[in-house]
Amino acid sequence: MSLVKKIKTLCDEKKVTFAEVERKIGISNGQIRRWDNVSPKSETLNKVADYFDVSTDYLLDRTDKKRFDDLTENEEKDIQKELQELINGLNNKGAYAGFDGQTLDELDDEDRELLIASLENSLRLAKRIIKQKSASRKDR
Repeated sequence: MSLVKKIKTLCDEKKVTFAEVERKIGISNGQIRRWDNVSPKSETLNKVADYFDVSTDYLLDRTDKKRFDDLTENEEKDIQKELQELINGLNNKGAYAGFDGQTLDELDDEDRELLIASLENSLRLAKRIIKQKSASRKDR
């Protein structure tokens, strides 16, 4: 997908126009549309990426991941595996002293779903933090 089409898609998602983006990042009116024929300066491309909270590699169609710390398919599979292991552990009597002595299966549906969602979000956040720390170490 071309750079202009990629930016158009992002604009549609955010419900803004090219003109609004151009004003917001301080570039001239109509400049984004000209990028079909002329490459933008890296500084300007960075401003667009920052505006949409995506990587420049995503804008340039070098990756499908919007941000460098987005999780890969394998990392998502790892999270699901780790989550299942946690759930199995919480279903063992005596494995966890919480929930007033109840296992995860003995909780009501709403509490069980909330706890599982919380565990999944915690695992996902931990993976992202690790990726960010790893990336910042590489930049040193």
